[in-house]
Amino acid sequence: MENKKYTMSVLVEDKAGVLNRVASLFRRRGFNIQSLAVGGSEQPGLSRMTIVVAADPAQVEQVRKQMEKLINVVRVSDITNEEIVARELTLVKVAAAASVRSEIIQIVDIFRANIVDVAADSVMVEVTGDEEKVNSLLELLRPFGVREVVRTGRIALPRGSLAKANNRRKGE
Repeated sequence: MENKKYTMSVLVEDKAGVLNRVASLFRRRGFNIQSLAVGGSEQPGLSRMTIVVAADPAQVEQVRKQMEKLINVVRVSDITNEEIVARELTLVKVAAAASVRSEIIQIVDIFRANIVDVAADSVMVEVTGDEEKVNSLLELLRPFGVREVVRTGRIALPRGSLAKANNRRKGE
């Protein structure tokens, strides 16, 4: 069966060891987590994890059910097939001699990205968008000399205001 990318949103208690337990669950199953972003949520004391993993549907459902059983996990949602807003933040340090800076600035402007730092021989670009947008910008900047890249990975939320039945809290 073909593996595809799945996006899971996991609401967890903001306590030590939770990230390790969730990551270990994927490790034990032999999944490579392609992206993992964790941060505070709209509820005090709870954090939201966005996890992207390549797997088949049965494997993802099994992992989802096992995550629901983990201590400190409040809600697990497979949001892959929902209408979502997904973004990634990337910082790129690009070699930028004075002679090519205007070209780099034009490319950055086209992608609605920002130059957030300028040094004598480089510029740092901040871009936010979907994975394709980030990859396209990186490809256009490569000829100038990409020195360093850091990416947050995907963060995502379902569109709209009502949660679907599979997104309800444990015990409801």
